Order: sequence, then structure tokens, then C-alpha cells
Amino acid sequence: MIPRTLFDADLEGFRDSVRKFLEQEATPYHDQWEKDGQVSRELWQKAGELGFLCPCLPEEFGGVGADFRYSAVLIEEVARAGLTGIGWGLHSDIVAPYVLNYGSDELKNHYLPKLASGEMIGAIAMTEPGAGSDLQGVKTTAVKNGDHYVLNGSKTFITNGQLADVVIVVAKTDPKEGAKGISLFMVETAWEGFEKGQNLNKVGMKAQDTSELFFQDVKVPEKNLIGPGEGQGFFQLMQELAAERLQVALGAVAAAEAAWQWTLDYVKERNAFGKPVIAFQNTRFKMAEMKAEITAARVFTDRCLELHLDKKLDIPTAAMLKQLTTDLQCKVMDECVQLHGGYGYMWEYPIARAWADSRVQRIYAGTNEIMKEIVARSF
Repeated sequence: MIPRTLFDADLEGFRDSVRKFLEQEATPYHDQWEKDGQVSRELWQKAGELGFLCPCLPEEFGGVGADFRYSAVLIEEVARAGLTGIGWGLHSDIVAPYVLNYGSDELKNHYLPKLASGEMIGAIAMTEPGAGSDLQGVKTTAVKNGDHYVLNGSKTFITNGQLADVVIVVAKTDPKEGAKGISLFMVETAWEGFEKGQNLNKVGMKAQDTSELFFQDVKVPEKNLIGPGEGQGFFQLMQELAAERLQVALGAVAAAEAAWQWTLDYVKERNAFGKPVIAFQNTRFKMAEMKAEITAARVFTDRCLELHLDKKLDIPTAAMLKQLTTDLQCKVMDECVQLHGGYGYMWEYPIARAWADSRVQRIYAGTNEIMKEIVARSF
């Protein structure tokens, strides 16, 4: 098979430590977390102590100054283990970079060490009941009033929504200006007027807390505006979305690889008509087809990871990657459920959970239809 040249011995050692941590501290409890609708805060704190949160942050802000390959390892291992309740990727590689790349020194010094340690859990609030992939359509407003902004509106489908202590909120500071009127704010969930709605009952990802958020005259200090001034939010979002889509792809391919392996183990052990299921040509051909497609997706994803490390991953390429890998993930999960037969539809089998969990991958971080539109506009 094609070797992954991006990951040296140090990174593979890190991967091994992450895998062991998840086997000991997460896998045994994930069933209960699915019932609870969220993972435990204790897991976040333990991860922070071991440097598994925000590893790419500079040491001065509590990180270890690692490159994004270390985050990639964490994303892949969480996905490979089917631990879809764990929202570290969004916290470490979406929320923290907005603060690091665009926040003031005061915001960086105040929030980043707490995100790295797990003292604070982060979320980002883009989607609204009436505005999903169309970020220019947000209705949440932030109106300047002296030395603070007054925030009003609501958000939905917010990952880490129940556990979050701080949320990056996308709001209109000038509703008449479209994209130029969007700004980002660091908003603490304990502030008066901030209300967390219900933990949403999803088809999959049962252990991932996903919530509605409501803002009723929330006073946000002027210093919590992210960026040098108002109206920078849409630009900031566009700059970071390519990295977010790479993260989705890394998880998608790792999850597909895991599902393929579970299925291979199953069809070797399961007998039908007096012989193992793998002995049937249809099974072998299906497994071979999936192996080829997953391998191609892995090579493409690793190349995009290389481009990201060199700061050369552009928006259309990231869109192609996200669309291709998540479509493939869903295809693989469906094929693997079929090869498991009736057992593939039983919740206690990992493939059933993975099948349910995978479907949202084609929706969040921009729907795959939007990904195609982005690519088409680049022609």
C-alpha cells in the first residue's frame, strides 16, 4: 500500500499515545455519553493536561507549538475509534485559530491558555434557524452602545453547545452591508442574557452536544470583537473555512478506513451457506472497490494536508476534498452495513453507529452542494 510519508516516528509515537488514551479514557464510557448527550468535562481536562487540546498553539499561550500534523493525528484517531461525541477538533483547530490569527493580544492572553488547558471549552456559532450555509443571511445583530455591543438573536446546530464556556458568535454589526457588515465576537456563556437551549436530538452523533443558543440583550465588551474593527468577520470566516474542511476530510477518511477494517474482520468470521462471507465474489469485489477508493481519498487528503502545512491549500481544493471524502464516507458506511447483514442495523455494532454518524458530514462545514458551487465558480 502507499506509505504516508508525512508522519515520522515522533508523530507515530504521538499517535500511539493518543490511541491508548482514547482506549482507556473514552471508549469504555462512550455508550453512557450517548445516553447523556455529551461527553464528560473530565475527559476534556485530562486531554488538556496531556497537551491534546490546541497542540498547535505557541507555548506562550499554553500549547506545545506543534504543527498541524499533530492535530491531524488527533482528528484521525478520534474518528477511527468512532468517538464522535468528542468535539476537540472544533475547539482546538477552529475556535482557537480565530483568536490566535485575528484576536487582540488581550483576547489571546485571556482565552487561549484556558482553551489549551480545558478550563474553557469553545464553540463557534454560525448557523441560524433561517441561515445555514448562507453566512451572509445571518440575522443575529451586535449593536454598539458605548464601550460594549448589545447582542440579540439565536443560533442552532452548535457543536459543543451545552459544554461551551465561550462561543465565537457571527453577528451583523451593519445589517445593510451584507458580507461587509459581519463581525465575530468572543462571548462567554455565563454572561447575562445568554441562554442555552435544548440539547438537540440528532439521528447520529448522539454523544456530541449540539444545541440552540439564544442571545437576549447580551452585553459584549468592545474588546471582545475579533479583529482590528467591525466588518472583518466574513473575510475571517472565508480564510479559515478551508482548514475546517480539511479537518472534516481527515475524519471522513479515517472513519471509512476503520469501517472497512471492521467489515473485513466480520466477513472473514461470519459464515453463510457453509463458508465465510469473504469467500463470495460479490463480497471480495465490494471490499476491493472500497479499498481502492479509500486509498485514493487518503492520498488526496494527505496532499491537501501538505498544502495546508505550506499555507497553500486554497478554498476550491478544500471544497473538492470535503465533498469527495464525505460522499465516499457515506458510501463506504452504507456498503459496510450491507455486508454486515442484519447485524449491521443493530446499534451495538460499531458500523451501525458509524453509518448514522456519517450522514451529517455531507451537511456541516458547508453542504456538499455548496462545495460543488464553490468549485464551479473557480473554473
